[in-house]
Amino acid sequence: MNIAEVSTLTFSIQAFVTLLVILDPPGATPIFLGLVADKSKRERIQLAWQAALVSLIVIAFFSIFGRFILEYMNVSIEALQAAGGLLLLYVALELLTGRDLGETDGKDKNIALVPLGTPLLAGPGAIVATMIFVQQIETPAQSLGLIAAVVAVHVVIAISLMASTTILGIIKDSGVTLLARIAGLLLAAIAVQMLVDAIKAFTAQ
Repeated sequence: MNIAEVSTLTFSIQAFVTLLVILDPPGATPIFLGLVADKSKRERIQLAWQAALVSLIVIAFFSIFGRFILEYMNVSIEALQAAGGLLLLYVALELLTGRDLGETDGKDKNIALVPLGTPLLAGPGAIVATMIFVQQIETPAQSLGLIAAVVAVHVVIAISLMASTTILGIIKDSGVTLLARIAGLLLAAIAVQMLVDAIKAFTAQ
């Protein structure tokens, strides 16, 4: 295996792990269960896949056209990265303190679109992170690796949501809370690194 292949594999794994932590399946699970509690098993499965698909479409759209939007608004990728880091840090603090990020006052008839698909899954943090990964692409292999990572993350999310009832039956609410705290800690570390990278980019200009 040559250096390019290792670099592509590392890039893909980094994108997969980062997006998986940001999208936070353990944190989305209790909200999903609350919204589909009155649905049949078949409907829950359909909603899980639909929510993941909506999130995939939203993230893909912004990863492709987000750069053009930024150029039109005269906003640099470094500024976006810094803003994204602050946003992720805010989300991480909410995960660590146990605040509900997806709370809604009522049940939407099309919950796969809102709030599950967006903003719960495809929120600003995931969009910004994906756009940054797109900017870091150097080879066609890395492009394919990023696509594979994004798709794989959403497959994992769909499977996690479908299996959420069984998972909660095993680890209980306290287990989900623990997983959410761990995800918040990892997300905070990623947010700080994004801020450090943005500061370095600004100072290098």
